[in-house]
Amino acid sequence: MPFRGHFMKLSKGIEEIGAPARGMAHWRTSLKTLHIIPSIEARSGGPAEAIKKLAAELRHFGHTVDIVCLDSSAHADKSDDAAFDRVVRLGHHAGKYSFSFRLVRWLIEHAKQYDAIVVDGIWQFHSAAAVFSLRPRKIPYFVMPHGMLDPWFNTGHPLKFAKKLVYWLFVERHVLSSAKGVLFTTDSERTLARKAFPLYRVKENTMTIGTLPPPSIEKTEVQAWRASGQSDDKKLMLFLGRLHEKKGCDLLIRAFHDLRDAAKDYQLVIAGPDNNGLAAKLRREAEQLGLAGRITWIDMVSGADKWSLLRAADVMVLPSHQENFGVVVAEALACGVPVLLTDKVGIWQEVVADGAGVAEVDTQEGITRLLSRWTSLPEHEKDAMRVAAKQCFDNRFHVSRAAKNYISLMSDGTAT
Repeated sequence: MPFRGHFMKLSKGIEEIGAPARGMAHWRTSLKTLHIIPSIEARSGGPAEAIKKLAAELRHFGHTVDIVCLDSSAHADKSDDAAFDRVVRLGHHAGKYSFSFRLVRWLIEHAKQYDAIVVDGIWQFHSAAAVFSLRPRKIPYFVMPHGMLDPWFNTGHPLKFAKKLVYWLFVERHVLSSAKGVLFTTDSERTLARKAFPLYRVKENTMTIGTLPPPSIEKTEVQAWRASGQSDDKKLMLFLGRLHEKKGCDLLIRAFHDLRDAAKDYQLVIAGPDNNGLAAKLRREAEQLGLAGRITWIDMVSGADKWSLLRAADVMVLPSHQENFGVVVAEALACGVPVLLTDKVGIWQEVVADGAGVAEVDTQEGITRLLSRWTSLPEHEKDAMRVAAKQCFDNRFHVSRAAKNYISLMSDGTAT
């Protein structure tokens, strides 16, 4: 079935859809899409989680979402499969680049079964495999970089940048220029991508992602998280995400120390997987600053544990140097939790405009000001910000809005 012809049947219903209600379920023509990604494990970060939320919502609308990835089926967490109609784990890839001939063969054999194909992320073999297998067969595909074209990644690592530049010139720019569309999660991500590498020629569009509202959580679960912060009387200041140098956790720890008495009512909670061995360094610094008893360290949390932790928080902090969107920000807003951000988080302007949080620059002074601004706010202003947080989520970041945007872009068959 021709790509464009199949999708045009969907276009008439788009204007009738209301968000966040699931109004697309009445469409008679279902959309069968494939996402290509190195891993859908929760520890792999935001892109995998964003796709799971989107896929689950699309299934409510009667559409099919399959995943092909390079995870091993032997140690797979089958709970990751629930959002998708089919998960194909090919395994047996080589090195950090995830080189896999199996992926090329699989795409050659199966790609024509799909109405739309999306490549999630770049700089690994899965994106090259897509262009090698799909372009010669004139099968259109989209690419979603998920922030991986941000020029921040090029600073401070000259050797790494040189290697990426060579790979960009010979492979990755062709992956993007051959795509039917390149989907950026925010306008700021799109603008920054243009500055990263030479010979940038892509068909751009913006496709906002989102998340689901939180499930019903028992009050006792929330209280248990508060008690884990050493005392029920302590308020929780929460960082939730991968421990990575781009997240600015070192700035957060020092800023928390700098506040001293101003933050005496708070316990800082740092929760997330340590994929690069950064946690030990951060813990040593916290101990040297005398913060060992004022910081609670938690490994990755998911499901009900994650939602109850978010609801237990007084405020969430994301001091990132680079964040194309920030799914965890949307999750915090969904729980009515205000957020403290840097101006390097892609959605900071929307959050600030809606009165759902505050933002500063991603420097030591900026993060210290950020925490100081929150702790000095009168309680009634914090309460107003909590109400605004929930409204910001409902109006901007509910996943049903992302699903509408996704179907609209796919049905067009082209990005502008």
